[in-house]
Amino acid sequence: MKIINLIKTTCLLLLSVAVFSCKSKQEEKTETQKETKIVAENLKWSERMALSEMERFPEAWQLDFHTKPKWSYTQGLVLKGFEELYKKTGKEVYYNYIKAFGDKMVNAKGEILTYDMEKYNIDMINAGKTLLYLYDKTGEEKYLLAIQTLRKQLDNHPRTSEGGFWHKKIYPWQMWLDGLYMGQPFYAEYTKTFEKGEAAEKAFDDIALQFQQIQKHSRDEETGLLYHGWDESREQKWADKETGTSPHFWSRALGWYAMALVDVLDFFPEHHPSRKDLIEYLNQLAVALTDYQDKDSGLWYQVTDQGNREGNYLEASGSCMFIYSLAKGVRKGYLPESYMDVAKKGYQGVLDHLIEVEDNGVVNLTQVCAVAGLGGNPYRDGTYEYYVNEKIRSNDPKGTGPFILASLELDK
Repeated sequence: MKIINLIKTTCLLLLSVAVFSCKSKQEEKTETQKETKIVAENLKWSERMALSEMERFPEAWQLDFHTKPKWSYTQGLVLKGFEELYKKTGKEVYYNYIKAFGDKMVNAKGEILTYDMEKYNIDMINAGKTLLYLYDKTGEEKYLLAIQTLRKQLDNHPRTSEGGFWHKKIYPWQMWLDGLYMGQPFYAEYTKTFEKGEAAEKAFDDIALQFQQIQKHSRDEETGLLYHGWDESREQKWADKETGTSPHFWSRALGWYAMALVDVLDFFPEHHPSRKDLIEYLNQLAVALTDYQDKDSGLWYQVTDQGNREGNYLEASGSCMFIYSLAKGVRKGYLPESYMDVAKKGYQGVLDHLIEVEDNGVVNLTQVCAVAGLGGNPYRDGTYEYYVNEKIRSNDPKGTGPFILASLELDK
């Protein structure tokens, strides 16, 4: 009996030691996990967000939550941030992320995966800026061929009666603010890089025309803001029968337009007579954006001019686009210094209200409108209710890309 009791006691002791040992190892593992940061918190916000994007989307073609490779404007937006980040830090990890995208999406013949020129979608031009960068860096012929294909789309792209690019072939006679960002910075960079003399002058005249048309048809004199879309035909249900404009001001559309202005000016010739007009458009918009900045948070609402209306919310992508555009506008000398304070207040608002950091250091940007448009099927009518009820998600690239760019501008 004593032997049996001794065996039982010994077994209990061994079991206790094993349990304690497992518990200690588990606690040790948990502590190690706490100490291991995927994204270091001593980095600047631009790098923290870029590394977080790489954690979420190991391949750049996955940006915008794609499950298979697809040529898209969002990749060009985020990778522009990576390009600027690489220039600033010299860290190869950022360049390699861009290069892997180029190699995946452009084959040896210069064909762009999933791209279809016949759709005449102005959105498809934007990621061409990434190819311009890669061609400049590598000199690889395939990138040049792909760039030339995108440029050819602009030659044949359908236009309004006054020469404005349609947003898409499936959206006839329509110009959207989004389209200015999607097409014009690429068009301007291509022209500066490859065109000379009369051909270049003609192209820059055409680029200026796009902004002139949107100012003429979409700008509201009372607020200084620009409507999301304009339908020359007045046939769309969302279009005002007199003016052709959509009913509301959408912050991301305005953000696309603001970024288009500051980015096009990087390549627009100093001597061109329309350069001063583009700078004037930017100054007019800066006044209006300051008027509608939320005084408490420093952010901007989804429907820009209706902050107090039920259902409206402080939206991340438009806010980050405005911050980037204002800060860059000041740095480049297009805007008065006072707008840097507007940008800084907005940026602090993003950090205070829209940024969340996980235990592993991964950074999330919240309250991003996933998508909004006009027309289509199901039909998007451009009403207030439509804009405030579109899906909201975290880490949409239309927010994270501008956040990286804004962070670089403010060096935070």
